[in-house]
Amino acid sequence: MKPKITNMVAWQQAELLMQPAYLRVIDNIRKQLEQSVWKATYEEVQTPYPGYLLCLQHGDRLISVNLWELCYQVCFRDYKPTHSELESQEVEIDTSLIDESGDVDWDRLEAKTRAIVEQVFTNLPVQ
Repeated sequence: MKPKITNMVAWQQAELLMQPAYLRVIDNIRKQLEQSVWKATYEEVQTPYPGYLLCLQHGDRLISVNLWELCYQVCFRDYKPTHSELESQEVEIDTSLIDESGDVDWDRLEAKTRAIVEQVFTNLPVQ
């Protein structure tokens, strides 16, 4: 699913947030994996757009998580991932992640990212 950004200001805010969010997602996944029984690999995908899947395996269970979808949950307000590659969803930037000077609010970005990644691991099936 592709987010639909509706104006230039939101586009610039998304450009400001996406790379830092992606880096925080990867780092928080690493931290969660250090205390998890799940083993991870990353798989490069090209469709519906280039990116990576986090592939988690434990026993005979395999769960795939799209890293862009996690970033979208961080950067946008109330973003709900769908399983349709053809759908687009109008999104609103989470401006609480941008400080009053227009820069990334690193503390808020880290807190939101940590909560989203922890939720992924909390929702993994238990064997």
